[in-house]
Parts: sequence; structure tokens; C-alpha cells
Amino acid sequence: MSRISPLSRVASVFTTPLAPEDFLSLVNPLSSSRQLRGVVTAVVPETPDSATIHFRPGRGWRAHEAGQYARIGVEIDGVRQWRSYSLTTAGGEDPAITVTANGAVSEALVRHTRVGDVLFLAPPQGDFVLPEHPRPLLMLTAGSGLTPVMSMVRTLVRRRSDADLVLVHSSRSLEDALFREELSALSAEHPGLTVVHWVTSERGRLDLTSTADLEATVPDWRGRAAYVCGPAAMLDAATDLWRDQQVPGQLVVERFAPVLLEGAGGEGGLVTFETSDKEIEVDGSTSLLEAGEEAGVIMPSGCRMGICHSCVTPLLAGQVRDLRTGEVHGDEGQLIQTCVSAAAGPVHLEI
Repeated sequence: MSRISPLSRVASVFTTPLAPEDFLSLVNPLSSSRQLRGVVTAVVPETPDSATIHFRPGRGWRAHEAGQYARIGVEIDGVRQWRSYSLTTAGGEDPAITVTANGAVSEALVRHTRVGDVLFLAPPQGDFVLPEHPRPLLMLTAGSGLTPVMSMVRTLVRRRSDADLVLVHSSRSLEDALFREELSALSAEHPGLTVVHWVTSERGRLDLTSTADLEATVPDWRGRAAYVCGPAAMLDAATDLWRDQQVPGQLVVERFAPVLLEGAGGEGGLVTFETSDKEIEVDGSTSLLEAGEEAGVIMPSGCRMGICHSCVTPLLAGQVRDLRTGEVHGDEGQLIQTCVSAAAGPVHLEI
């Protein structure tokens, strides 16, 4: 049970109905215990369309493990929008996120974030973390899938002189590759780190539908614990390959989007947003979150993949289909996750 100091009790007499901390937050935006926040301390361009944003979190933040992510909230046109981003600094260090301008929130972060800006935060989470015991590792990444792995690389090379890590990163060109110069310097300094840049404009996509590319690039790949992060097609191919080669227990996958069943939305229908007084006709593969945003409704959201539950909204009438499992469900008043639910006929939502 938390205790209120005598000084706080006295101060609250003069600040009611607000709490003393509400006034303190006007001076120090990190002082609030109601909403975790962070102040931007540096913005470092990585490529023409990406930047690393360093921030100093306030109280309530806990040190992250290498590979974890955090939900970040920003104000856009007076509306607080939440998205999940991997933390790219070494585990336990002051946090940073590396963002590629893809989508409204990411675009705003890359183009408009300045030192001194305040970010809204949720504590680090996620199970895409380093193994408990040392062993040879293989990291397969593409595009922004490198961001959680970069935290792992930075952590390993600084803490373990015997680290044995092969990183194969896929990008359209070397200019598009995140952290290229730093990775080159780290691999030159640490013999146990091997970095392979797979440039798709020259070699085509890394083919994981067979073992040929892996055998040629990392001959001992079967003996390494593998981590893969990138586009859904890459993750699906890796999952199938490791299973077919009977080494599934050595593969850890990080997805930035939910696994959806093909055509899992069924027939779709007319979605009515009661409080907003708006409606839209959608097909069965469009999530209710996307439907609301297309209709101009201010929709709460976070991870957008069915993990954080920030998007839950009461269902007033109708039924929805879970885009991950195909299950149809719906009871009046039931809280549904709009990011992974689609209309299974007419739907009314309390938003």
C-alpha cells in the first residue's frame, strides 16, 4: 500500500481537486505518477527516412532487456496516438527507439521530433530476448526488423568477449541499411561478430524456402540458436524451413504484425460507431481498427497486433471474427480488440 507524506496531505488542501503532482508536472513533465513519460534527449538521423530517438524516462520506467519493445505515445493534431517500437540501445542502458517513416505516427516521430519533446511511455515488454546461457547465435533480419536485434548485438559485444554471433541483414541497398557504419566498426573490433549485408537489389531476396542461401552464407546455421525479425513472408518461410529441417526449437521469431488467416474476416458488413455517429461498409479482411480510422473515428490503439489490449472497445450489437483464429463471437457489452477483429455481418461499436 502506498503512503502519502504529511507534506503531500497539506499541499493537497490547496490543490484539490487536482493533486500536487499535477502542478509539479507543469515544471517537470517526468514527475507524474499517473502517466509514464520521457523527455527526448537526442535525435540521430540513420537514413533519409529513419532516425534514432533517445529519451530519458521518468519514474515508473524499468530497465529493458535486449530485444524488448515499448509502447510510445505522441500527440498528433491533439489526439494521443500509441505505437510499439523496439528499444535499440543495449539492455539496461538509457533507452532509444529507431523509427522508419512508415505510417502517420512513425512519420511524425522521424520528421518532427525535437530535443526536449515529451513522449508518453509504457514499460518495456516482450519475450524476444537473448538466451539465458551463452551459445552460438544466428540473427536473420530485414528492414526495420534489425532494431530489436541491434539491441542484442550491442549488449553481447560489450558484455561477453566470447560472443559468437552471425548477423545476416537484408536491405534494398547498403544506403538503406540501418546502423551500417556502427556494425562495420563493431565487427572489426569484435572477432566473434560476423555481419553479412544481403543487398536485395543485387542478389534478390534471401530465399528461406530452401537451405541453399543459408548453407552458402552460414554453413553451420543448424548449430546456432536463430532469431529472425522482418516482413511476415520472411518469418513464415523461416518457420517452415526450421520445422522441415527438424530444428524448430532453435528458432525465435519476432513479429511486428499479427498472423492473420487468409480471408478470415468472412463476409464483412456495415460497421456503426455509435458515439462518433459514423458508419462504414467494409469487407471481411479489414480490421475494425482500420475501418474506424478510414471513417474518421478517433480509435484507441497501441501495438496493432493483439498484444497490448489498448484498442479494446465495447461491442453493442453484432458479431466479429478474430482475424488470427477465424473464431466468430459477440455478446452485447463484450470488450473486443479492434485491431484483430473484423465484422462478421453488421456491427455496432460504442466509440
